[in-house]
Amino acid sequence: MTIISMPAIRRLVVLLSLMIWLTASALSAPVPPAPTSPNVILITVDTTRADRMGFLGSKLGLTPNLDTLARDSSIFTHAYSQAPLTAPSHASILTGTYPQFHLVNDFQVPLAPELPYAPEILRSRGYHTAAFVAAMVLDPQAGFARGFERGFDTYDAGFHQMRPEEDRYHSSERRGAEVVAHALAWLDQHPQGPFFIWVHLYDAHDPYDPPEPYKTKYASALYDGEIAYADSAVGTFLTQLRERDLYKGAVIALMADHGEALGDHGEDTHGIFLYDETIHVPLVIKLPNADSPDSHSTGKRIENRVELVDVLPTILQAVGIPVPPEVQGQSLLSLMTPKQVSAGNPASAASETAAPDRPAYAETDYPQRSYGWSPLRSQRTGKYLYIKAPRQELYDQSSDPNAQHNLSSSSTAVTSTLASQLDAFRQKTSSAREAPQMALDPAAQEKLAALGYVATDRNASRAGAKDMGEDPKDKVEIANLNHRAFLLIEDHHYQEAVPLLQQLIVQDPDTALAYAQLGQCFVSLKQFPQAVPPLRKAVQMRPEMTTPHFQLAAALVETKDFDGAAGELEIVVARLPQFEEAHRMLAVAYAQTGRMPEAIEECKKVLEVEPDHYGTNLLLGRILVITGDPKAALPRLKKAAMLEPKAPEPHMFLAEAFTKLGRKMDAARERATVKRLGESSEAKRQ
Repeated sequence: MTIISMPAIRRLVVLLSLMIWLTASALSAPVPPAPTSPNVILITVDTTRADRMGFLGSKLGLTPNLDTLARDSSIFTHAYSQAPLTAPSHASILTGTYPQFHLVNDFQVPLAPELPYAPEILRSRGYHTAAFVAAMVLDPQAGFARGFERGFDTYDAGFHQMRPEEDRYHSSERRGAEVVAHALAWLDQHPQGPFFIWVHLYDAHDPYDPPEPYKTKYASALYDGEIAYADSAVGTFLTQLRERDLYKGAVIALMADHGEALGDHGEDTHGIFLYDETIHVPLVIKLPNADSPDSHSTGKRIENRVELVDVLPTILQAVGIPVPPEVQGQSLLSLMTPKQVSAGNPASAASETAAPDRPAYAETDYPQRSYGWSPLRSQRTGKYLYIKAPRQELYDQSSDPNAQHNLSSSSTAVTSTLASQLDAFRQKTSSAREAPQMALDPAAQEKLAALGYVATDRNASRAGAKDMGEDPKDKVEIANLNHRAFLLIEDHHYQEAVPLLQQLIVQDPDTALAYAQLGQCFVSLKQFPQAVPPLRKAVQMRPEMTTPHFQLAAALVETKDFDGAAGELEIVVARLPQFEEAHRMLAVAYAQTGRMPEAIEECKKVLEVEPDHYGTNLLLGRILVITGDPKAALPRLKKAAMLEPKAPEPHMFLAEAFTKLGRKMDAARERATVKRLGESSEAKRQ
């Protein structure tokens, strides 16, 4: 039997005590936090030309803050949008798919739920997600960009059509500083990552109206003033990110959704053509810790042609999330962080960094959907820009960067080859889903018009269908005149818009939209007899457009042609059964033409949705009295009296109903109320 000596026992106790102390110390020591996914920040500056960026060579000095971001980023000098409109382009950015696949080729076309979508992908990986948009065209609650809110914990919009007492910045749009303030307030409540935040600035979109001091400083170039102001808003946002220690470790992608023509190629704004002024866009992407000594992406200028569909796969690869197979863009990460050239095999490293000359595709259906002209498709490949149009276009961008000399007639073989390549690309990348058939209600069309866009019910042709219509090159001045008229109408300068629209009709008597807008101006000016002829012409030329039918009905009601108004309104409610104003007006037209059962049904449809509508309660009560059901009329007339306590009409009709019911005292009381209210009204007038 072995006996342990006391000295040995004491040494063992000391050893055990030391082990226990070390273990306790290790357990109590602070544990380094586990690495988290990088925050992702997407900034889109609407309607911003690439040639205004200092980091792309501009000497105007408009973008010092964007230039600072670019120094920490990879700069893509040849980045191209897929569409010259806000909703279609953002759909491509956020889904990584082409317009012919996501099918969001207009403002009210919904984003399909089965499409890959940045916020949904990132939220599924634990990201907090928030969007802060600056205009109604990206507000799903206003009827536009439907489905864009999918995957966002917060989608900050909340716009409405401008009322007479409002300006656009308190209704249909927000200035950049306000958008940034909303985003920073959200960050105050969500300090812990990871988060994905999308900040959208709309300032450079027309009408060009920068705040001071930019309005004075750039009085002769207001578009440039808008760019400078947007840059300052981005600068505020980036400064706050740095102060909150959220800048360095984040992925930050900044781009324009499209540019602005500013008169180039005859186009005032954007949406019609696919030249560089609206399709070549700024794009910079900053990776986490890009300023570290071993980073190779900081300030790197990448000359390869890239597309906005490439943004989503690049972001996902940068944060370590698998790219969904439906995504059609390609990650740009290998261009941003090329492998070090090894001494043994420099050619191998070169093959990693020199991506092939990828074509860049763009399209616009806006000419067809809004004017009935031909849509346009384009492909930039090699040194060429090819545009598919009724009169095809081919430009050698190496010698003709401004696309001034169309080579399609002299280079027929190249033109034919590129046309075939474009058709094959569209066929390969198009969706098998059917494009939704959209019907815009008049209120939605007015909202778009307030933002300077023409909106109709015409549905653009799908890929593979015959793209018929006149060449937009021959009609662009019509679009310009329409746009100028829209801006006047937006500011309620209807009288000034009338001669402009009349001039447009003289230039092109086949433009149905001009007749529709002219009729709208006359309706707004309450010149209803003058409104009827142009509105009749509009519905004759384009019967599928719903708004002119409704406006014609309004003019016919005011000119006492209730039969004609009823016919127009029947068309409207058949297409838009939820359009309450049309049902209200149709009830009036039916009542005035003696079609009482139909009038009662229309009133009931309105009251199902809006039970507290004064006029409809009053009308239904009046009809019920006339048709011999005074008892049923009482609750409607009493509600009308409650809704408008100072109006004598409900009491007048109540007196009649009580008389028919033999309730003489009640009838006398109501007549006394009518007299009292009438006297009060007369006293106020005096």
